[in-house]
Amino acid sequence: MSHKSHKPRKRFGQNFLHDKMVIQRIVNSINPRQGDQIVEIGPGEGALTELVLDKIGAMNVVELDRDLIPLLKIRFVMYDGLTIHQADALKFDFCQLQTDEKKIRIIGNLPYNISTPLLFHLFDSNHCIQDMHFMLQKEVVDRIVAKPGDSAYGRLGIMMQYFCRSEYVFTVKPGAFRPAPKVDSAIVRLIPHEKPPVEIDDFDEFSKLVNFSFTQRRKTLRNILKGKLEIPQIEALGIEPTIRPERLSLEDFTKLANTITANKK
Repeated sequence: MSHKSHKPRKRFGQNFLHDKMVIQRIVNSINPRQGDQIVEIGPGEGALTELVLDKIGAMNVVELDRDLIPLLKIRFVMYDGLTIHQADALKFDFCQLQTDEKKIRIIGNLPYNISTPLLFHLFDSNHCIQDMHFMLQKEVVDRIVAKPGDSAYGRLGIMMQYFCRSEYVFTVKPGAFRPAPKVDSAIVRLIPHEKPPVEIDDFDEFSKLVNFSFTQRRKTLRNILKGKLEIPQIEALGIEPTIRPERLSLEDFTKLANTITANKK
């Protein structure tokens, strides 16, 4: 069935997937099964949507661009299982789409300009999400899966470890999109933790510490923590005061933040 093509819009950060082999490979990675409650963020012209719908028969999509909604309705006129929500994913309550005990699965080719805030918004709904498969800028995926000591390791990688398990699935070259972006993309799989791997006493304190540490990433820990923790306190946690933040694990940051919180009391 022919359908009118939509001009990708810069302000929504739109790059539409058109490479059929890449789309098929993404669907294989998601592995949609009958009965899955799948929600797609930013379906665009529905390239991924179509293959998923063919497999499971019913799904929800959240699309911000009003101009795309009529195109999607035309393209999927023969499918009665597609529910379109015209909404901003950054403000959308994803848990409302859970219809029974089964958790929802979220997929999407995320606009580059909102990917990080959107991930943090989704983590607020972790309790109702089974897994997430996203196409993101490769550089963002590198940061998500980075481990201590990696050059891409920073705030995003640490926060991610707290909320979920992440896996780098595969790289996607610019030619798979229209228009072709200037950078490589990648697919990431995120699986929310049932319960967080560490116990953080004050999440704001923890978040502030991680943030601040990486704005000062060339400094050593004792300089970063000046006025917050004394050197003997850092050493008592089994952490070397002369190392830089990119060498610290999630557990290390948790110990430091919890000690700062305890000091305040």
